[in-house]
Amino acid sequence: MRAVVLVGGEGTRLRPLTTTVPKPLLPIVGQAFLERQLSWLRSHGVDDVVLSLGYLPDAFQTHFPDAQCDGVRLHYATEPYPLGTAGAIRFAAASAGIDERFVVCNGDVLTTLDLSALLAFHVERAAEATIHLTRVDDPSAFGVVPTHDDGEVKAFVEKPPPGAAPTDWINAGTYVLEPSVLDDVPPDLTVSIERETFPRMLEEGRRLFAHGTDDYWLDIGTPDKYLQAHLDVLAGRVGFPPAPGAIEIDPGIWVVATPDVAAGAVLTPPVFLDADAVVGSGAHLSGASVGVGAVIEAGAHVENAVVADGARIGPDARVIDSIIGPGAVVEDSAVVLDHSIVGARARVDAGLALAGSRVEFSAGAS
Repeated sequence: MRAVVLVGGEGTRLRPLTTTVPKPLLPIVGQAFLERQLSWLRSHGVDDVVLSLGYLPDAFQTHFPDAQCDGVRLHYATEPYPLGTAGAIRFAAASAGIDERFVVCNGDVLTTLDLSALLAFHVERAAEATIHLTRVDDPSAFGVVPTHDDGEVKAFVEKPPPGAAPTDWINAGTYVLEPSVLDDVPPDLTVSIERETFPRMLEEGRRLFAHGTDDYWLDIGTPDKYLQAHLDVLAGRVGFPPAPGAIEIDPGIWVVATPDVAAGAVLTPPVFLDADAVVGSGAHLSGASVGVGAVIEAGAHVENAVVADGARIGPDARVIDSIIGPGAVVEDSAVVLDHSIVGARARVDAGLALAGSRVEFSAGAS
């Protein structure tokens, strides 16, 4: 089985993390998100994937130098310019010679969707295209897809006003497509599959279906959702262990190799410590994912936060509901709160307090 994964977006809502690293390659509890997605695809029989690239395309080839991941062969299709979702799918499928039924995934959706069941649903209904749906509390920010009892799509309603949505089932960004879906997508033009291709298929009376499930689903594209992804993975919502090679040394405390945790440090589940992480005396970690070689110094408080590889949290500093990028430093007694992002190698000066901030690396910083 073959698939196209759309990984070309710039991930602007997660900057400055995505200034140098594409969003699909950001880690979720010690493992690049895209690696998780590829393993999920493989578990449902997908063994050949085309990565539809746009932003920082070389980063993907560097990350996967052997053009494979967990038994999945990888191909790279780099858009010459942004082509929209349908245009990107057409370009990727053509570049890899896909001429049979295939799967499409957005490269920022963490899910436990039973893809095999979605494929079976598609085949049973002789569908030309099948859309996975998920239920959300407030569908006003999404594309809503009401269906008939058999799953045939009735309509597409884009971002309905609050309280006016005909259903709370939204387009979840995973599709099963027959190659004929792409026949009407013009080459080299920017076309949206959600706003143009699917609605046109509906108007033409083609066999367009949607299937809603209660499987876990999360778009990781904002700071709060990126943090939530870590907590959900640590809670086992996408399965255990939360990262390759992780061992549970106490309930809810996961480590890779043997971290250096000082006497007097307090680890309140869930916590993940990657290889060579260091936690000082009196430090308190709760709901924390700590990367390779990261250092949490004495008396620091890290809660509902991500501390990436090689980062350092200074003595008595506080990092709450925030993300500290690779090699970044939060100096002594600094406070970082409220979905702040400290980018790779950036520095938060001693005693400084930040809330909802973005901090980028400055070559001239001391």
